[in-house]
Amino acid sequence: MLKRKNFLYKPTKRRRKGNYKTFSKKKKFISETQESKPHQISENEDTEEGFNLKTSAPSHSHGVQPLGNLFFSPSFNNSRNTGLGNLQTLSDELVLEILGFLDGTHLGILSTVSKSLYVFCNHEPLWRNLVLEKSIDGFLYNGSWKNTYINAYKPSSDVLSVESMGLKVRDFYSDYLFQSWLCANLEMKPEWLERDNIPRRKGLSVDEFVENFEEPNKPVLLEGCLDNWDAFEKWDRDYLVEACGDVKFAVGPVEMKLEDYFRYSDQAREERPLYLFDPKFAEKVPALGSEYQVPEYFSEDLFGVLGNERPDYRWIIIGPAGSGSSFHIDPNSTSAWNAVIKGSKKWVLFPPDVVPPGVHPSPDGAEVACPVSIIEWFMNFYNATKTWKKKPIECVCKAGEVIFVPNGWWHLVINLEDSIAITQNFVSRRNLLNVLDFLKRPNANTLVSGTRDRVNLYDKFKNVIEATFPGTIDGLVLKTEEKKAQQKKPSFWELVTDSRAGAFKFSF
Repeated sequence: MLKRKNFLYKPTKRRRKGNYKTFSKKKKFISETQESKPHQISENEDTEEGFNLKTSAPSHSHGVQPLGNLFFSPSFNNSRNTGLGNLQTLSDELVLEILGFLDGTHLGILSTVSKSLYVFCNHEPLWRNLVLEKSIDGFLYNGSWKNTYINAYKPSSDVLSVESMGLKVRDFYSDYLFQSWLCANLEMKPEWLERDNIPRRKGLSVDEFVENFEEPNKPVLLEGCLDNWDAFEKWDRDYLVEACGDVKFAVGPVEMKLEDYFRYSDQAREERPLYLFDPKFAEKVPALGSEYQVPEYFSEDLFGVLGNERPDYRWIIIGPAGSGSSFHIDPNSTSAWNAVIKGSKKWVLFPPDVVPPGVHPSPDGAEVACPVSIIEWFMNFYNATKTWKKKPIECVCKAGEVIFVPNGWWHLVINLEDSIAITQNFVSRRNLLNVLDFLKRPNANTLVSGTRDRVNLYDKFKNVIEATFPGTIDGLVLKTEEKKAQQKKPSFWELVTDSRAGAFKFSF
């Protein structure tokens, strides 16, 4: 039986949306097309759909064009179909899923069958998946995933060297393949960054934070919290590489030395760059854990009563421009804070009762279907939020700033440049009951994360809280019930109105 490979290393279910037109090749360029083709948008023609490419963006490998350009082709021939033969009826995504069953040697052999299969078999995410499956202990990136695979594993087949020929296929049209390249090479549009509607505070007291933001479950950006951090002064690339040495950190499904990760991040041009996201960094390199302090606003963390049995709660985050996290809600109904030490991050947040456009969670919340990459979400769904009554909270969080992410909020984060950050999830009295409710859900074994003992975490946590802080849970339950009763209680004017209405009816 064939073993199905984890194509593209998908942590969540993804969807691809494509609807392309031809674009100018200069600043507004999207498509790589021939100047002689009729009815093409000129280089001086302005178009809202245009995008700016990164200065280092290469021309699209193998000559793939968006499907819309087919309508301007004199031959009206798509070599994608002729090269696939009877397989042309399959979607591009399904073709790639099938190719995901093959190893490197067989991909190389199949790429010589036709120009169309050459394009499909050289799709970089296929080779990325092969490298990640074989390189649990890390890899040395070499310009592309295919080159990385060849250099590391040297398959016996010589056909893999055909890439050095630089073959380009004419009249190959595919939205799916084109968008993968496009998302890897787009600059963030200015209109994606200009909205900044998050409250910003400096010198806020803890009581003010609790009353104005944590209690009502609203995000806020805090300034000045990192001023006394050693990490804020010391944590650059050279310092971290020297301090961490040969220690390996979690990068997607593999473990890598920082030096090797930076080698990858400097060269990588892909739509979903690998993100260094390690929950055990302070245990691996204790000095890193001592060079930052939890801001006073988040000092209460009730999961701490579990000691070493607590779920994962703190991470060092390192990534290049374009890396980040697609829309998600933080685990176990916790709240979080994220401090940027180097670089900057674009944040988009939606309240718990608003599901972001293009995001489709399963009824139980265990899975989320969303666009393949963060850039793709901005391309296809961001503009829709401008007409929503409940618009998202947005900001660019810069070095030295901290953002508070309340529990239950959907959020997306993308690095605008090479970035280093620390984030922690926490449980305070304000969201303790939410966490307990989450941990005791019937499907806790699929929802709870960051711990091996998912099913028993609720009982463990509740018992230790009751022993350590007697009466706390009962007090919070009583307070919640009183608040609900108060909200249902009619106001003075409502009572007066009802009284007058009753009297009027009676006299009549």
